[in-house]
Amino acid sequence: MVAGWSAAQVKAAEKPHLDAGEPLMQRASAALADLVDDELRRADRWPGRVLVLAGSGDNGGDALFAAALLAARGCTVTILATGSRLHEDGLVAAIGGGAVVDDAEVWLDPAVATERLGRVDLVIDGILGTGTSASPALRGRARDLVEVLLPAVGRADGPPVVAVDIPSGIGPDDGSVPDPVVLPARLTVTFGGHKAGLLIAPASELAGEVVLVDIGIGDELAAMPPIVEV
Repeated sequence: MVAGWSAAQVKAAEKPHLDAGEPLMQRASAALADLVDDELRRADRWPGRVLVLAGSGDNGGDALFAAALLAARGCTVTILATGSRLHEDGLVAAIGGGAVVDDAEVWLDPAVATERLGRVDLVIDGILGTGTSASPALRGRARDLVEVLLPAVGRADGPPVVAVDIPSGIGPDDGSVPDPVVLPARLTVTFGGHKAGLLIAPASELAGEVVLVDIGIGDELAAMPPIVEV
């Protein structure tokens, strides 16, 4: 049986560790990079060409720190900012590792997106995490980018998607999908504990294989009643 916790419960479990200065983001991003590495090697695409969709928050930070590690290992890593800014420390690390930030606005042309995505081996979805918004639906440039990438990603020969913590656009607590503009993940790398929404349809159908990464908050979560068990 798999237990799922709410976003608020996971944040509460993380808080004492963050207050103590523990590098939870670095633990998460290192595991994410290793799992992306495994996916590329399994597909005989190492060192691969990786497209990183990075949002403004900690989810984007996880993706950027993983991008830094992948680029330093030899991957060709392209970053698209899906919001108005990028996580500062993550961006510095990614560029320092050898990743390149591309102009996201250019990718909004469907012809350009299709052509460039044809040269991508894997997509990392680091747009949105558990967040605090009333609706998890993508908005603005993030939604526009996902909408233009969906047709190519959805093909059998399209690049697989690895979601960071949750697929961007799903309800982390209730498994809702208020807008169908969501990249379906082949693999979701979730941190600390399963988010309840990953276990509940229809979101569970977009998460692919879910791999839980231990970042050191298990004892705190074990003291909290999960909101779903499947």
